[in-house]
Amino acid sequence: MFGLLLAIASLAAAATPHSKAELERIILQSRHLGAHGLGYNDLSLRELSHALTPEDIPNLISLLGDTKIRVGTEFALASQCEAAIESLRDALIQGDKVDALDAQDTMELIAGFSQCKPETHARARAARIEIDKINKDRQARKLQELQEKAKEDARIQQNGIKMLDPEQKKTLTRAEREEVFKRSVKAAGLENPQTPEQKALVERMYRAMVLAEPTAPKKQ
Repeated sequence: MFGLLLAIASLAAAATPHSKAELERIILQSRHLGAHGLGYNDLSLRELSHALTPEDIPNLISLLGDTKIRVGTEFALASQCEAAIESLRDALIQGDKVDALDAQDTMELIAGFSQCKPETHARARAARIEIDKINKDRQARKLQELQEKAKEDARIQQNGIKMLDPEQKKTLTRAEREEVFKRSVKAAGLENPQTPEQKALVERMYRAMVLAEPTAPKKQ
């Protein structure tokens, strides 16, 4: 009975993830002296595989942004072999939780870690290729978005020039005049006017630019 209780307690402890502070300590302790000073190697992978469990993966992923232990965190994730592959892939797809280079480096470590199964090595290599494609697709989308934004900005800026000419201003739709107004308000730092004077200025700009009302105050 006592042995059973110890086994249950051991399993419960293994299922409890380490805190981020504990993980940082474990990762730093896995460094070994090499040709370039303290660093991480195959021995680090083996030690980390015994010290950590798959339950630690979410906290490890969140530590990848810490430049002080980024490399060590990659080794820590790689020490979990199969369990880390899908978690890293999913985190990368979900957004900016994981840098693609960190994920690729981790897959390389998994593919070369002797304590991971051969089929896990193969999956890690395939995942690295997939991650590279995901990253390239994401970069292409961002570039396209930047190009479209630049094109849109140029169009609004051109309409802003037309606003200076009363005749050309008449050719703009109300929606186009509102775009120029919003751009001007943002450039003037008046997106959130605080004082009565600022609010009055924004109102005058709106009336002049969008409603095409005279800007001069009415005579009493």
